[in-house]
Amino acid sequence: MTLHMPAETAAQDRIWMAFPSSGYALGETESEAEAARSTWAAVARATSEFTPVTVVVTEAQTDHAKRHLGEGVRHPITVVNADLDDAWMRDIGPSFVVDETGGLHAVDWVFNGWGAQEWAKWDHDEHIGRFVADLAGTPVVSSQLRNEGGGIHVDGKGTVLATRSVQLDPGRNPGMSEAEVEAEFARTIGAQKVIWLDHGLHRDNQTYGTRGHVDIVAAMPSPGVVLVHDQRNPDHPDFEFSRRLKEQFAAETTADGTPFDVVPLPAPEVLRDDEGFVDYSYVNHLVTNGGVIACTFDDPMDAEAAAVLERVYPGRKVVGVDARELYARGGGIHCITQQQPSVG
Repeated sequence: MTLHMPAETAAQDRIWMAFPSSGYALGETESEAEAARSTWAAVARATSEFTPVTVVVTEAQTDHAKRHLGEGVRHPITVVNADLDDAWMRDIGPSFVVDETGGLHAVDWVFNGWGAQEWAKWDHDEHIGRFVADLAGTPVVSSQLRNEGGGIHVDGKGTVLATRSVQLDPGRNPGMSEAEVEAEFARTIGAQKVIWLDHGLHRDNQTYGTRGHVDIVAAMPSPGVVLVHDQRNPDHPDFEFSRRLKEQFAAETTADGTPFDVVPLPAPEVLRDDEGFVDYSYVNHLVTNGGVIACTFDDPMDAEAAAVLERVYPGRKVVGVDARELYARGGGIHCITQQQPSVG
């Protein structure tokens, strides 16, 4: 059986999400919890303009979820119950792939709390990949690789972006080599070429980060085109990293040997929050059918970023959602969503 992971621009049947229920995502106070619920729901409602959405919710949070989600904008928002630890569906859910006959499968990575972080819990979340696959009615492709959906990005043509600080993290896959990871990516998602970045953004490598997810750094809106997080302020620690990243992609090619058109996507002007340097990024967006659900930050760069996204995703409507409450909890819009491609 030959599998490949479609590009995020491919047609989709559904977007999967989870709803904040406890821990860091929900917050410590009721006001923090309401802020989280409102933001997760805003993403779900914006997405439902383009695609049906299913939200996994704990029984204890079902009333809150229904109150915030309301009716879908154009397509339904469905609530299903399961036990959760957190609410980052990109990471705890499966990565959907397609076989050579057009059949849909779900890759169930091993989830261990972003490398067994001291603050993380995953007793429930480690089962969500299979739970979602069962609800979607798709066969499961089991993998022993400790990985998350936010740790990879594909162009649908065999090119995969990854970071050494994630897949080669001793807390995830101790002793594994790049070649071994690449072989597993070839088996599960159809990788023909893996482009390795050394790490992710500065904040994402701090205490509550993922240790370097690529989906906040770079994305391929089409084969041969790469969006790169462009931190333009030398006072931010990601300034030099952004420069090196643009240089790396300018010297890279896709799996079929096509040179990349490197498109800088500006970082917001804001540099810090109460916790330190931010990792706010417009790269962390969701592409779904006729739309792009984009992070906004009430920042002067919101408009320029939206214009770039409109250019690289022609014919799609860019819808902004204020993502500051997501980033305060460790992620963005791409992190809380997972696409199920259309087949048949």
